[in-house]
Amino acid sequence: MPFVRGDLKRGLIAGAAALAALSLAACSSGPRFLGGGGDKIERPEGSISVNGYLWRATLDTLSFMPLASADPYGGVVITDWYINPEKPDERFKCTVYILDARLRADGLNVAVFKQARDAAGNWVDAPAAVQTEADIENAILTRARQLRLSNIRG
Repeated sequence: MPFVRGDLKRGLIAGAAALAALSLAACSSGPRFLGGGGDKIERPEGSISVNGYLWRATLDTLSFMPLASADPYGGVVITDWYINPEKPDERFKCTVYILDARLRADGLNVAVFKQARDAAGNWVDAPAAVQTEADIENAILTRARQLRLSNIRG
């Protein structure tokens, strides 16, 4: 069948109309995504839910570090390398996994990566203190509890 210019044009117009209709439907007053005020961030069917307080507390706690990636649907926050001005020969990176829709201590996992400069000025992997991960987890959990209490009290 030969190429018909009108068919392509009609197809593009129909696709644009469908995209516009979907965009407009997304603006309706349906469920609120990214945690309007509840304990749980609502998700489309089939996706994993994460706790809204843990999500916000993670972003608040790690706000001093540059953010590389944040996936609210998967519950993963990845920071970029952070260099403490007081220790310019060390840098840190964090990955936080929010594993549950409930505000629980075991619903959170933090991984901390550390690098140090060698004599040649190259960054080399170094072991991070286990206590650092626990301290960050505790700071996130404390902040999440504060957010929850402030939401309950109004």
